[in-house]
Amino acid sequence: MLDLGCGTGRDVYVAARLAGPKGYVIGVGMTEAQLDVARRHRDAQMARFGYDAPNVDFRHGYIEDLQTVGIEDNSIDVVISNCVINLSPDKRAVFEEIFRVLKPGGELYFSDVFADRRIPSLLVAHPVLYGECLGGALYVEDFRRLLRDLGCLDYRVVTSRRIDIDDADMAEQVGNLRFYSKTIRAFKLPDSLEDLCEDYGQVAYYRGTISQTPHTFILDDHHVFETGRPMLVCGNTASMVSETRYARHFHLVGDRSVHFGLFDCSPSASAGGDEDRAGGCC
Repeated sequence: MLDLGCGTGRDVYVAARLAGPKGYVIGVGMTEAQLDVARRHRDAQMARFGYDAPNVDFRHGYIEDLQTVGIEDNSIDVVISNCVINLSPDKRAVFEEIFRVLKPGGELYFSDVFADRRIPSLLVAHPVLYGECLGGALYVEDFRRLLRDLGCLDYRVVTSRRIDIDDADMAEQVGNLRFYSKTIRAFKLPDSLEDLCEDYGQVAYYRGTISQTPHTFILDDHHVFETGRPMLVCGNTASMVSETRYARHFHLVGDRSVHFGLFDCSPSASAGGDEDRAGGCC
């Protein structure tokens, strides 16, 4: 696993516990002082987990250029990030690097701040708004287009909530801009995903074999798989559960030999309106 913008390493250690002693987690950060804190806790965390050898590594560098910290092509199973990408001055470079280092079928799972429109340049340059993770927020449709240009035609929103701005001065400057905290998952499946959800009559069954979630599996805000219960899925969803690390936890019936037209794959209603929909048709 790879954590972009790991800071003092909290999420790296959570990931390290989930990955287990045979897994490995790399944290990349640009601030040496924070990385020093992360490294200082390594032995204590490994002892707490009961691991004989460390399964974490903290590297100093920039998330726009992962080659400089030795992250090779097609080498990472899962990339995570927690409210960091919005701070990058070159978000395209970040996502290019993410899809470069992910293995085929690998997953990007991250949380960040998004906006319902493009941020005016004056607000982008405002140091307080930028520091509060608002000034650098991506317009959600520009995010969709960016992933599309990189070959990812369908991403999924796992959760989304409106961000309330309580500071009166900040709210005045922001005006009618609306911000959302979203958790997003996207997969490196360039040969399998289509820009719309298509119906091939495929059915997916969740086996209930992920220990942390034996009764249901939440793919996104409108795909909740109940263990053993058949769910009719679009071609994109079928690929997400059968061509990724989740494949052994699902039984998929059907292929793409017969096409039935568009699949009704609309997200459930949520506060925030149209901008809460996911990429592609979802």
